[in-house]
Amino acid sequence: MPFWDVAAIATATGLSTLAGLAWISRSQKSPDTATSKSLSEPPVDGIFFLFDNSDLHHASDTAQQLYRLIPGQDDWQSWRERMLNRFPSLPEQPPLEQPGTLTVQARHAEDTATLSLTQRGQFTQIHMDDDRMVSAAQSQKMRVLHQELADLRRASDTTPHAVWQVDTQGKVTWHNAAYEDLYNRLHQTSPDADKPVFEVSDTLNEQTGRQRVSTQSGPEGRKDWYDVNAVSVGDITIFHAVDVNAVVKSEVAQRNFVQTLAKTFAQLSIGLAIFDRNGQLALFNPALIDLTNLPADFLSGRPTLLSFFDRMRENRRMPEPKNYHSWRQEISEVIAAATDGRYQETWTLETGQTYRVRGRPHPDGAIAFLIEDISAEVSLTRNFRAELELGQSLMDTFDDALVVFSSTGVLTFCNAAYRELWGLDPDNSFADVTIADSVQEWKRLCQPGARWAALTDFVLDFGERASWDMPTVMTSGTAFNCTISRIASGATVIRFVKSEAARPKIRKSRSR
Repeated sequence: MPFWDVAAIATATGLSTLAGLAWISRSQKSPDTATSKSLSEPPVDGIFFLFDNSDLHHASDTAQQLYRLIPGQDDWQSWRERMLNRFPSLPEQPPLEQPGTLTVQARHAEDTATLSLTQRGQFTQIHMDDDRMVSAAQSQKMRVLHQELADLRRASDTTPHAVWQVDTQGKVTWHNAAYEDLYNRLHQTSPDADKPVFEVSDTLNEQTGRQRVSTQSGPEGRKDWYDVNAVSVGDITIFHAVDVNAVVKSEVAQRNFVQTLAKTFAQLSIGLAIFDRNGQLALFNPALIDLTNLPADFLSGRPTLLSFFDRMRENRRMPEPKNYHSWRQEISEVIAAATDGRYQETWTLETGQTYRVRGRPHPDGAIAFLIEDISAEVSLTRNFRAELELGQSLMDTFDDALVVFSSTGVLTFCNAAYRELWGLDPDNSFADVTIADSVQEWKRLCQPGARWAALTDFVLDFGERASWDMPTVMTSGTAFNCTISRIASGATVIRFVKSEAARPKIRKSRSR
């Protein structure tokens, strides 16, 4: 036999003997030492598996990453298929009937990895001792940590607002790129660890951890505003500075707008009361105090809608309810109508004053009430109506028929003699009676020959302006003279004067 064959056989025999001795040595370990590991306290790191019967119940993060196993989905068979190439002596089923710990060696002697299978009832705990795998898993974790660190750096450097952290001594230990830009812009120098960009640590709001600070920047000394937030994490305080220039500008514009509205409302003679969505008085003007006789301190106390109307009733600045028990229901209906924009009423007070009250909805659930004193307007309207009635009564005493048309040709006035002569009543017409309608009716009741077209043109200001007369005879034989004259505001008055022969008959018929 050749020398090389003998050497190969001897070497193989020696390796097999060494492997057998090592396996016997490991299999003879004290079971008490193996079973001392508690199933309830699995290894924090490393390669660890826990099976519930044949189902994979738990696996360490390292084990999941290396073997692509998912607890709750994989089982003993899928796990064994991944391990069988390296550990061929793995049992086909969990060793549920073998108490203690079963140690399974790797296929090759130079591979020092072992699997320790510990059985506790229906649970099988498996722990792999493999320095190479643990080192590889740790390297993978380090790569993940480095990637996460790179992502965090990239996110912090692209954040538009400044972020920095300060230790207990007040020294800046870290800052992002936006902080450096802000520091250069405000202090014209690189960031100083002993001098933060804002001195706000002792002046932050204790409840919100926030403070609004202003700075002077740029050659023109423009004032910039920032909201600085502070969050303490252990011994480190992290600051965030957010640019709020747009917010400050909008707040200033809103404040100026409110002041302008307040000045405008102060000059109004109409009382204004705006109630917010909670039903409390949010804004009022001085005219409201004069119209309601409510004290300023009561209105400044932001009363509710019900208390506001209650005090108005007590001051007799609104009509007294007929039934006080239904008063609250009536006020609720008033509020509901104002919310829909339907409320508008005229209040006649005991003092003789008349108020017009309107309710209008406002944005965000607010309600506005406008109270206007229209006593003078009502008095003027009443006086005007009385004068009209007086003029009408006066004109009705005339025997001559009178009718007045406006510059647009619409009939605006006629007396009783006109209605009796022509048998017309324009006041009961649904539509405006025009000169064309009237001429058509006159022509129907009169004999041909009258200058009706010229009369129409005169009323509509198309013809001559001087007064003129036109004789006319009705189909009944009554003759009268028609006088057309211009009066104020471009109006035209037409007077129908009967002939002397016909007058007694007309008077006799009217006396009947």
